Parts: sequence; C-alpha cells; structure tokens
Amino acid sequence: MIRQLARSVREYKWHAILTPIFVFLEVLMEVFIPFLMARIIDHGVSDGDLNYVLKMGSILVVCAVLSLVFGYTAGHTSAVAATGFAANLRYDIFTKTQTFSFSNIDKFSTSSIVTRSTTDVANLQMAFMMLMRMASRSPFMLISSLVAAFTISPRLSLIFLCMIPILLTGLLIIVFKVHPYFERVFRTYDKLNRVVEENVRGIRVVKSFVREKFEIVKFKAISGMLFSDFRKAERINAINAPLMQTCTYATMLLISWFGAKAIVASGNNPDIGLSTGGLMSLITYTMSILFSLMALSMLFIMIMISRASAERVTELLREESDIQNGPNPVCNVKDGSIIFDNVSFAYRTENLKPVLSEINLTIKSGETVGIIGGTGSSKTSLVQLIPRLYDVTGGRVLVGGVDVRDYDIETLRQAIGMVLQKNELFSGTIAENLRWGNPDASDDELIEMCKLAQAHEFIDRFPDKYNTYIEQGGTNVSGGQKQRLCIARALLKRPKILILDDSTSAVDTKTDALIRQAFRNELPDTTKIIIAQRVSSVQDADKVIVLDEGRVTAVGTHEELLEISEIYRDVYESQLKGVGIGG
Repeated sequence: MIRQLARSVREYKWHAILTPIFVFLEVLMEVFIPFLMARIIDHGVSDGDLNYVLKMGSILVVCAVLSLVFGYTAGHTSAVAATGFAANLRYDIFTKTQTFSFSNIDKFSTSSIVTRSTTDVANLQMAFMMLMRMASRSPFMLISSLVAAFTISPRLSLIFLCMIPILLTGLLIIVFKVHPYFERVFRTYDKLNRVVEENVRGIRVVKSFVREKFEIVKFKAISGMLFSDFRKAERINAINAPLMQTCTYATMLLISWFGAKAIVASGNNPDIGLSTGGLMSLITYTMSILFSLMALSMLFIMIMISRASAERVTELLREESDIQNGPNPVCNVKDGSIIFDNVSFAYRTENLKPVLSEINLTIKSGETVGIIGGTGSSKTSLVQLIPRLYDVTGGRVLVGGVDVRDYDIETLRQAIGMVLQKNELFSGTIAENLRWGNPDASDDELIEMCKLAQAHEFIDRFPDKYNTYIEQGGTNVSGGQKQRLCIARALLKRPKILILDDSTSAVDTKTDALIRQAFRNELPDTTKIIIAQRVSSVQDADKVIVLDEGRVTAVGTHEELLEISEIYRDVYESQLKGVGIGG
C-alpha cells in the first residue's frame, strides 16, 4: 500500500527527502538553546560576568535564527512535497479511472470515485505533510531532549522513563479504538456524495414532484450517521489532551520537587549536583519531550484516519480494467460486418442468470438493422458488446471478421460511432462538443454532419451559432437538440459502424424520418444499428431484430415480422392503431 502511494511522489521526492534533514537541523538548534541558557544563568548571571552573558547570548541568538531558517525551509519543502503528492495522486486516480471498463466503474460507483479523489486524497495530503515534519521532528526532539536531560541529571531523567510508557499505552488504546469509526465514516461519505449527486442531477424531478422535504430528510439521515460516527471517534480522541496534560504537569511537579531538593543539597553547584540553570533546562526539556509525545499522538490519530483513506485509494489504483488488449492486437477494422456467435452475457460472473443468452446474428457491412423489444429485453446490453464496453461471458462477437477481443481497443472504438441512451454533452461550445468526434474536423465538416443529423437548422438560429456555449450536461438545450448534437458528434468519426441507442426518442417523427433518410443516402457503406421504441423508426431497416428477455425471438423485415412475430405485431398495433404500412 505504501509503495503504491509512494509512486505518486515522483518529481517531489527531493523535497520529501530534504524536509527531515532540515527538521533535524531545526531540532538540534532548539535542543542546544536550553543548554546555552543554563550556561548563561550558571556562569554568567550567577557570577556577574557580563562579557560571558553577551558572548553566550550572541551564540543563542544565532541558534534561534538558524532554527527559524531551518524550520521555515522544512515547512516550505514539506508543503511543496505534500501538495505535489496530492496533485499527482489525483492525476493517477483520474488517469486510472479513464482505463476502467463499465464493469469496473459499476464496481466502485461514481460517488465513491469522487470521494476517493477528493476527501481521501486531502486526508493523505495532510498525513504526508505530518509524516515529513512531525514523524521526523518528534522522534528527533524526543531522543535529543532525553540525551540532553540525562546529561544534566540522570536520576531526575528517570521520571521521563516512568511517564513515557503510561502515555504510549494510552495513545495505543485511543488509536485502535478510533480506527473502526473512521473506516465507517468514509463509507458514509460515499453515501452522502451519492445522495447529493442524485439530488443535483434530478433537481427538476424533485421540484416537479414536490419532494424537497423527502430529499431533505434523506440527506439529514445520512448526515446524522456521519455526525454520530464522528462524535464517537472524537469522544475517544478527547481523552488524548487531558492524558497528555496530566502526564506533563505531573512530570513538571516531580522534576521541580526533586530538582529543588537537589539544588539545595548541592548548594547550587553544577559541578557536584544540580544548578538553577540545570533545573530550568530540565523543565524546558520536559516540555519538549512531552509535546513531542503529544505530536506523535496526533500523528497516530491522523495516520489512523488516513489509513482508511489509503486503503480506499490504493484499492482503486490497483484495480485493473477487465478489458485489456491481447498480446498482438489487430490495428485495422476491415469493414462494418458484425457476427454474434452463440453469445451470452451477464454483468457479474457470479450472476447465475445471464441478461443475454444464445444470441446468433449476422449483420452485413452497410446494412441498416433495427432492434426492438420491451423494457428490460437487453437491447442496450447487446450493442455494448460490439465496441467491447463489456466482454461477453460466453461465445464471441466478430467485427470485420475478427473477434473484438483481438482488436486494439482504441482502433475498435474509433471505427464505431455510438450514441448512448443517456446522451452527455460537456461544458464548452457546440463546436468543441462536436469535435470530440474528430478533433481535426473543419468548420465545413461540422456543418455537413450537423445537416445529416438535422441539427444545423436550430444551431444556425442561435446568436453565436457553433460558438454557442453549452452548459454542463447540456442543460441549456432541449432533449431533442441534445440528441441531434450527439448524433452529429458520432458521425464526425466517419465510423464503419454507427449505433443509435434510442437516440431519436426526443425528436418528432418527421425529424426522425429525415435523419434516417439522410443516413440511407449519405452513409451507404456504414453499418447502422438503430435501437428504438417506435416501430416507425425501424420499419425501413433492412432487417429488424426482436428481443425478449435477452433472447432473439425473430429477425426479418417489417412486413415479415408483422406475419411471424406476435411481439412485433402487438407493438405495431399498439403504436399505430392498425394503420397500414403506407399510412
């Protein structure tokens, strides 16, 4: 896990290496300062030697300035390393998710990926910064202060050795009690993000059904779970401060008590016992030692919080896409022919019932094929196997005579234009959205494809035409306009296979007919697969495939299916009320 995360440090590794070095130098200066102060008191102030006071005071000032410089430099390098690590980690997570297949994304869920990229990375950034500074500073300070304290008075320093086990025992109990709560907190964050995401995406539905109160109650329930877990964790964490303060004050009282007796017994002579300056240094080292332990306790708690985050981020980074290129991938798609050879498919291998079974189809290059069937008949699942968005569970899918699993994935998907059932437009101009299909497309090509998709007319009515800005998700255009823009975007790929997954459902029947007519006239060599709910959208196809419960029940032309397929005939009659083919 640590090795996996360490890969994201990359170009910031020298900042991460230099930070402990500067911290070590800062600690040395801070440990040396109390020693100088003791010398000033014992040999300068007590003897009335002003020159000695000035000499040692100058050295003390230099040490203080050096400590400041080293501390500032350590802070700077740690900040650069931590922020750079977080930036690289976010980049690695985003890059990794781009390689995921649909099944990988289904496994993690969108809300979980967002939480891991934001909250979890922020926790790891904070933990990394604390590790660089506190994880090096606290042990350095603890060991240096203990050595200095034993140098001054070995007997009094035994008090530290009695207090340290008490503190460490308390800290370990706190750490192991708190960790399960923080693990649960981050799982709850996923749920919280999912609720917010659903509410924002579906805000129009929420308002149209007047369900604001229901959504508020749902959010309050998840937020309440988060509050409850955090409260339980922080209640345990709260023991840390009083435990530290009790040990700190107890140690100071014991050192002051036994130290004062030692000073009286030795007559304040540093050569035979303990002096006033030595006692003052011991008290300073007491604070340093105990605050180092307090810092370590905070670090342990932060590590426990970040441990859950680290496990979640590492899980995502280690996930490998279940769709990979073969050893010698084919890098050329010959034509748009498609063969389904005894294909079966299930979204999860442990799912005993496949969503597609015994699919045997042959589609010639350049054909127009319609697919129709009831809701849940797996029409979308069928076409998603062609560009290998999912892999078949059994059988094989061939494109251009080659099994899709033998193709280079990028080559295969470049040859297939697909307009999904859920259309997505991105924030940017219309031209920028269209050029997703072909980044090098000229303005004339944009216009040509938009005319084929029947989109040019409404684009031309916008004041800024093709430079009109599209909001995220295409919220400032209608559903039909969005669908036509997505079709034009797919056409710009000049695909050998064009798949329209119910992509004209929001346009009127006249525009739908014009789009199909343009395809017939202008794309004769492109294999066109049209999934539709309306019979009118597929009745002119070379053949129509009828699906029911994941099986092909009939294949034929519109006229043939009216004769042989009861499902097709029922759909036709329910939609057209028995109107003839020409009607």
